[in-house]
Amino acid sequence: MRQTPLRSLTGRTLLIGLCGMALALPGQAAAAPEEIQVYEDDLVKPGGIGLDLHLNYVASGESRPDHPGGAAPEHTFRFTPEFYYGLAPNLEVGVYVLSQIERDGTTTVGGGKLRLKYIAPRSSEDQPFYWGVNFEIGRVSNRYDVNPWNAELKGIAGYVRGPWKLVGNANLDWTVSGPDRQKPTLNLSAKVAYALAKDLSLGFETYNDLGNTHNFGRFGAQEQGLYAVADTSVYGWDLNLGIGRGLTGSTDHWVVKAVVGVPLGAK
Repeated sequence: MRQTPLRSLTGRTLLIGLCGMALALPGQAAAAPEEIQVYEDDLVKPGGIGLDLHLNYVASGESRPDHPGGAAPEHTFRFTPEFYYGLAPNLEVGVYVLSQIERDGTTTVGGGKLRLKYIAPRSSEDQPFYWGVNFEIGRVSNRYDVNPWNAELKGIAGYVRGPWKLVGNANLDWTVSGPDRQKPTLNLSAKVAYALAKDLSLGFETYNDLGNTHNFGRFGAQEQGLYAVADTSVYGWDLNLGIGRGLTGSTDHWVVKAVVGVPLGAK
């Protein structure tokens, strides 16, 4: 989800200010993912700034919070702006600002996350395989997570051949600080898509928690979800739209999600 960048010192200054604000926010957030996305090889150009909006709504899910003071996922709408800036041809920095509207209408802002994304250079433009890494660290309130500081290291691998696209992410999550520190957990997500036209592809995304060293591989006890998705572009707005079904009892049952790439400049 990337648009043509705006190249200006103002954009750089804005992003730096947002990064500081995101880590300083004490607000409150949801008890489920603020972004539902498989990371691919898209990067903004050096000196450019962009904006994606991550939206999702839990139509049916757990009606009770998973920890004292947390928010129940069911009927929660999450709105997460993501600002990003191109540091180099293969390196990008971004910041998320988390917010939500809970089932009773309460609107809260719940902190933020910083990320650094690297995609390895390709030997040629027609090379079908790519890889990269993404690192995130963020602070959220108890409304979102019992542990305020958390981090994630994400491995990215993709293969594109003709109309077919296959992408996988391996995510290692761990607690930086908090009262309920546990072993790092592993999550695998993947996407397969087929391009019907230049600006339209259909496919599936899957998100699967594998647990930590104490319960690794107990698939029925972990969160697993499958989404039918469409990727398109309308008047310069990039859209990733999906509807997902939880495959285990610990997963939200039905979720509607979108990632909206905001056009910040002329192509």
